[in-house]
Amino acid sequence: MTIAAGSDHAGFAHKSFLKTWLEQQGHNVQDFGSHSADSTDYPDYAHPVAQAVEQGKADLGLLICGTANGMAMAANKHQGIRAALCWNEEVAALARQHNNANVICIPARFTTPEEARSILARFLATGFEGGRHQRRIEKLGC
Repeated sequence: MTIAAGSDHAGFAHKSFLKTWLEQQGHNVQDFGSHSADSTDYPDYAHPVAQAVEQGKADLGLLICGTANGMAMAANKHQGIRAALCWNEEVAALARQHNNANVICIPARFTTPEEARSILARFLATGFEGGRHQRRIEKLGC
């Protein structure tokens, strides 16, 4: 699977940790930055990640910032993107099962790297249930 990844300065350490783990799991990671913990602006990373997923250049997206709110807001501006803010495994699973989320946004300031890995693993392992949820996805207009 190809995963587009991005973070601002607050999410840099988590992204680096998760990128290594993803590659160890056999995934291809497109890293759109940030490449350091120097202060940056989250939209500069959210938009390229969302575009990669939107254009089919990546299967899923991973975005990380302090709260993950800004990343989710920016990514959800893109047609066809369903970015979900996920702070635990259950939310991650439900975002995939019920909302067919294609971008996960993880809050670095509220998760440890290990928790973030578990959240991401659950997101990746969970599929969309379809059925009644498909009708709801269609009403999003994306």
